[in-house]
Amino acid sequence: MRTLPAGLAVHLASGVTTLCWCWRVERRDGVVLGFTDHDRDLEFDGTIYRASSGLSASEMRQTVGLQVDDFDVESALSDATLTEQDLANGLFDAAVIEIHRVNWNDVAERVLIRSGTIGEVDRAGAAFKAEVRGLSNRLQQPRGRLYQFTCDADLGDARCGISLSSPQFTGDAVITAVVGPRHYRVSGLSAFSSGWFTHGLLRWISGANAGAAVEIRRHVRDADGDALELWHAPAGPVLPGDVIRLTAGCDKRLATCRDRFSNAVNFRGFPHMPGNDFVLSVARAGDGPRGGSIR
Repeated sequence: MRTLPAGLAVHLASGVTTLCWCWRVERRDGVVLGFTDHDRDLEFDGTIYRASSGLSASEMRQTVGLQVDDFDVESALSDATLTEQDLANGLFDAAVIEIHRVNWNDVAERVLIRSGTIGEVDRAGAAFKAEVRGLSNRLQQPRGRLYQFTCDADLGDARCGISLSSPQFTGDAVITAVVGPRHYRVSGLSAFSSGWFTHGLLRWISGANAGAAVEIRRHVRDADGDALELWHAPAGPVLPGDVIRLTAGCDKRLATCRDRFSNAVNFRGFPHMPGNDFVLSVARAGDGPRGGSIR
């Protein structure tokens, strides 16, 4: 049961209300944004809630139990702090969102209605729709280690232990030709072997996509130089001369961890676990101890 502040309770009981919705969004990079459906900007707790966003929410329901209570927020991309490129680059993925019911005539009279994280985001022209997932969604996420052949650590994290700032794992390059939306020719990677950045990360240093990052599907070197294929196209246009920074990739196999990174001691997989071939195998004559037959 939610307890209302005394001032807001009196305001609601008056029969004539001046209420609005305020949304506070905190992205994973620490940027905090505020939006409101009121016709002027509001401010409280150090956050300015802008009225120009046109943000609106679908019906919000709260159920008893562990079911995830989802709802959607919609808006036109009309606010300078809410751009199509930021959405496409994933800057709002898993952002924390708080929804307040506020008396716009006295913002001290307010109550936190819901909080959660942003899930899937759909864009259509100059508008977008974002799914907001309730806090119970965290109970559906995997926790702990995974029992699998491959490593479940991320390259460069604390469990992996590799420092990606080392020059042998990071390199800067320049786009020399745009072959397709996800395919580029680059220069500056002659110190690295072919395939070194496959499954790695590309971060844009300059150009229309500066600050955005995307995973690398394939890195190869042929007679014409180095070529990169990305998993998905960046939001902004890519032009020859754009500077990029690449970090080495890892396919999470023990052999790669041992031979490429000399880091087998920190391998977080179980490469010797029996697979389906072992489970489905059958005993055959001659497979008994010391070569004896199995009867």
